[in-house]
Amino acid sequence: MSAIYFDVTTRSGRARTGVIHTPHGDIATPAFIPVGTKATVKTLDINDLATLNAPAVLANTYHLYLRPGEKLIEKFGGVGKFMGYGGPTFTDSGGFQVFSLGFGLEHGVGKVSNFFPDEGPVKDNIAKKKKLFNIDQDGVNFVSHLDGSKHRFTPESSIHIQQQIGADIILAFDECTSPLHDKKYTAEAMERTHDWAARSVNAWTNRQTQGLYGIIQGGAYKDLRIKSSEFIAALDTPGIAIGGSLGKSKKDMYDILDWTIPVLPEERPRHLLGIGEIEDLFGASAKGIDTFDCVAPTRNARNGSVFIHPENGGNLKNKFSLNIRAAKYAQDSGPIDPGCACFTCQNHSRAYLRHLFASGELLAMRLTTIHNLHFIFRLMESIRKAIRNEELQLLSAFWRINH
Repeated sequence: MSAIYFDVTTRSGRARTGVIHTPHGDIATPAFIPVGTKATVKTLDINDLATLNAPAVLANTYHLYLRPGEKLIEKFGGVGKFMGYGGPTFTDSGGFQVFSLGFGLEHGVGKVSNFFPDEGPVKDNIAKKKKLFNIDQDGVNFVSHLDGSKHRFTPESSIHIQQQIGADIILAFDECTSPLHDKKYTAEAMERTHDWAARSVNAWTNRQTQGLYGIIQGGAYKDLRIKSSEFIAALDTPGIAIGGSLGKSKKDMYDILDWTIPVLPEERPRHLLGIGEIEDLFGASAKGIDTFDCVAPTRNARNGSVFIHPENGGNLKNKFSLNIRAAKYAQDSGPIDPGCACFTCQNHSRAYLRHLFASGELLAMRLTTIHNLHFIFRLMESIRKAIRNEELQLLSAFWRINH
């Protein structure tokens, strides 16, 4: 049996619940996987992750390769032991960094800033810059953003590095395209991704301890997405990820899921890369996605944006959040979200958190991160329960989310 296997436990339309079995524990799905880029979920320690019942952590191959290096992590027994974390771990392939430090810089497009160009203006003013990566058919040459040193990734080296890092679930090397790429380039990148996926499978030797996910590409083009879904599914990896440009709008993303998911095998888990807004956790779960990852909930927390329930003013317009740094909370004695059972809401007021941010205290970021992840994890619990009870539409209606 593979190191990674999946059981579907409930089906309700396309939505489903299940369990991904890994060497370091089970992941109940649908699940949100927090991002721990450099072997840490920023501001949290492993006790926080345990208290929050984090289902897993996703680390970043590119960043860990540059610092501290995969050989050191391997010496410590893998990324989980290196960070002292006993739960399941994922690593990406470095493919998204090829995009973000390549065409992402050149096009001024990023996952958190303006990944859906038709959804509104750039939020964090990513400027167009010279790319740090150059892609050829065999792999990618890149310049380290840390010190300017030159490096090269190929499918084989990416898999070898991930095997040394030792995560439970690793990803095939791929080329992520920009929503601004035309169909011709998107098709070329997809074919390159297919070649790299096959080479990644051939390089994957730790099959008894690690599971490999292939990645579907093809941009927002129906024929390309279907072709890529068929190719990646035929590789027979333990799981499948959906990545790359998801179009210029959320409608494009849901169209892509409608084209893609019916092609995929029922018995394998499906991961949607880089997506984690609340409405998308509902919408993509309804389409049949099993796991998600995104930096937004923790990054937003560190900037003072904290989640609130619909009963307490959360809605699609405010993205179910409030800005705890706002002056109006300076004397507010209530918790972030009345009724929330997280450590932060049980022990601290909005006024105190606002004070911490105003004072530049690091504790502010830890407490808001604890809250946001607790909120997301409990939301995923409610989505799983709703699917089991065939009430996902009812729960979505309560949150005023259409899918």
